[in-house]
Amino acid sequence: MAKSTTVIAERPTHGEPRPFQFPAFERTELSNGLGLITVHLPGRALVSASLILPAGAVDEPPELGGATSLMARALTEGTKNHDAIGLTEAAERLGASLHAEAGWDGLSISVEVPAERLSQALELAAEVAMAPTFPAADIERMRDERLNDLLQAKADPRRRADDAFVETIYAKGTPYSRPSAGLADTVAKLDAEAIRSMHQRFLDPGKMTLIVGGDLEAVGEDVRSIAESRFGAWSRNAAAIEPSKPKVVPARSERIVRVIHRPGSVQTEIRVGHVGLPRQIPDFHAISVMSAILGGLFNSRLNRKLREEKGYTYGAGAGFDMRRGPGPFAVRAAVNTEVTVPAVQEMLVELEKMRAAPPQTSELHAARDYLVGVFPLRFETPPAVVGAIAGLIIHGLPMDELDRYRPSIEAVTDADVQGVATRNIRPDELAIVLVGDADAILPGLEAAALGPIVVDREDLPAEEPAA
Repeated sequence: MAKSTTVIAERPTHGEPRPFQFPAFERTELSNGLGLITVHLPGRALVSASLILPAGAVDEPPELGGATSLMARALTEGTKNHDAIGLTEAAERLGASLHAEAGWDGLSISVEVPAERLSQALELAAEVAMAPTFPAADIERMRDERLNDLLQAKADPRRRADDAFVETIYAKGTPYSRPSAGLADTVAKLDAEAIRSMHQRFLDPGKMTLIVGGDLEAVGEDVRSIAESRFGAWSRNAAAIEPSKPKVVPARSERIVRVIHRPGSVQTEIRVGHVGLPRQIPDFHAISVMSAILGGLFNSRLNRKLREEKGYTYGAGAGFDMRRGPGPFAVRAAVNTEVTVPAVQEMLVELEKMRAAPPQTSELHAARDYLVGVFPLRFETPPAVVGAIAGLIIHGLPMDELDRYRPSIEAVTDADVQGVATRNIRPDELAIVLVGDADAILPGLEAAALGPIVVDREDLPAEEPAA
C-alpha cells in the first residue's frame, strides 16, 4: 500500500463554542445566620458540600503568620467525638472524603459523598467545624512538617524563585510578601493554644456559607432540613473577626534585578513582574483576555517567542494572581544559564509590545474563543461547580458573575486589551528575580544594564548524610 505524502498546509480551525449556562443555584439562610446555597446537578450522585468562610491568611496577625493554614489542616486531626483515625474511618464508612484547607482569602471544610449519605457526612463536617480539639502532639507534628517544607522550598529553585519574587515586590510586613502558610520565624512559634485562638478568632456561622451541589433529588431529604439539623445549633461567635481589605504596599517603584546565587546551576528560574490587581475590578474580563494573549495560552506571545522561536525554554507563562488585595503579576520561565539575559530581554520586549499596540485580530479571537470554549469544561463535576460558587463568596462577587462571564469575554475588544495592558503593565517598576549561577549570569546582566543588581549568596540547607 502506497504511503501518503500529502502535507496539510493549514492547521485545522476550532469550531464554534457550544451554548452553556452555569447551573442555577438557590440561596437561603439557616436560623443562626449560616448561608445555604444549593445547586441541583441531575445524575451526579456524588454530592459535594463545602462550608466556606471568606477569611484567610491575609486576615491573620503578622506575628502568627501561617496559623490560619495550620489551623485549617488541623481541623480534621480530631474532634470531641472522634480522634483523627476515628474521623477518617467514619468518613470511609460513608464512602466520603473529608478535608479542610485555607488560602489567602478563604477557608473551606469540604466533603464528597454519595447523595444518600449526605446527612451523615454533614454531621462529620459540623463536628470538624464546631468541635475540633487540636491535639498538642498533632499540632507540633504539623508545625514541624511545615518547617521541613520551608527548608525544601529554599533548596528548590522553582519555589525559591516564587518566594523571592513576592518578597521583592511587596514591602516587608505586607501579607503577600510571604507564602500563605507562613515562614519559619512565625511558624516555629505556633502551638495548640495559638491554633485554638485562631479558630475562635475566625469561625462564626453568621459569616459562613454552606454550598451543596449534586443530584439533590437522590439525597432523599430536604437539604435545608439536613443543614439545619447539623449546623442549626451552632451559636454565633461575637468575637469573630470581620474580613478586612488587605493593606498592600509595593516594596519599590523602580526596576530592580535580584539574583539568588545557586553555584553551578545549569538553569535559571526567572520571574519578572510587580504588584498586580485585586479580583474585584471592572475590567477583569479584558485583563483575562490580555493575559491569555501574553502568556496564558500555549500559543501565547511569550511561549511562541521563548519556546518556539528562540528555543530557550520548555514553556513560558504570565498572568495576574488576583486576590482580595492586589496579588502579583508575573512572567515565569526556566532557561539554560547561558541564555538567561537574552530570555529576560525578550520578556521585556514582549511586555512593551503588549502595551504599545492592540493585539492582532487572530490573537484576540483565539484568546476569547479559548476562554469561552474552555469555560464549560471547568464545571463538569459537583466539586468544580461548588468551588466556583465558593469563589463568588470569598471574593464578594455578584451572584450572576458566572452567568455573565462568557458574554463579557466575547465583548472584549482589541482596544480594551491594549488599554488594560497600558494601565496595568509597568515596565519601569519590574522586579527581575533570577535563581541561578550568579557568577555565570552577572557579566551579561551588567552589560545589558537592565537595572540595579542585588546578589544574594544564600547558604543552602545541608543535606542529611546517607544512611
